[in-house]
Amino acid sequence: MTEPIRVAVLGARGRMGTQVCQAVTAAPDLELVAALDVGDDPARLSGSRAEVVVDFTVPDSVMDNIAACARAGIDVVVGTSGFTPERLDQVRTLLGDDPDVGVLVAPNFGIGAVLMMQFAAKAAPFFESVEIVELHHPDKVDAPSGTARQTAAAVAAARTAAGVPRAPDATGPGDRTARGDEIAGVPVHAVRLRGLTAHQEVLFGSPGETLTIRHDSLDRESFMPGVLLAIRGVRTRPGLTVGIDDLLDSSA
Repeated sequence: MTEPIRVAVLGARGRMGTQVCQAVTAAPDLELVAALDVGDDPARLSGSRAEVVVDFTVPDSVMDNIAACARAGIDVVVGTSGFTPERLDQVRTLLGDDPDVGVLVAPNFGIGAVLMMQFAAKAAPFFESVEIVELHHPDKVDAPSGTARQTAAAVAAARTAAGVPRAPDATGPGDRTARGDEIAGVPVHAVRLRGLTAHQEVLFGSPGETLTIRHDSLDRESFMPGVLLAIRGVRTRPGLTVGIDDLLDSSA
């Protein structure tokens, strides 16, 4: 019988960390060997002999956590917010040219959210205009969300590859503050509202028609299948992996 994967969770007492601990405990092929949060003894991690660490901490500490795990030869699944392209490059540099450790950073672990991003990239070349609206709870520390950033990048890449010109917009420089952030040429609007969990819609428009692709995570439990998929998959993917798209393709 195959031994279960030994998993440690950092940020274990947070909203997501608590859910991850419960999901790992319930999975027959995984074993929760450490659950750490602020104030806990870091030695508990090294003593746990964890094979995979799941990090749902804060942007200020996640890079140090990744570096410590890389030195210890432990694979890492990261759901912590705040990963810009520059920060991802820092992770690549940290892992080196011939990495032994796998680090998987996912802007969103929701299966539906990943499919939403894929559908949006597929639709992007066929419409004149595109905008993204992301809606989250007010305790989220970054805006726009990592999911919105990744969606905008994928949409922009698909439009560029197809030779689609920039979307029309007659607003002048003095009106730009009302048009949201702009990522890779795609306007992105962030809403922070009590009562929300995680939601995003991608709006496309051409003369005579519009298309809206929307995903709603109504409970953090919705992210757990993707987290477990990442835990099982990161051990065979040395280096940096961004998102769980490839894992979905290989598990289909």
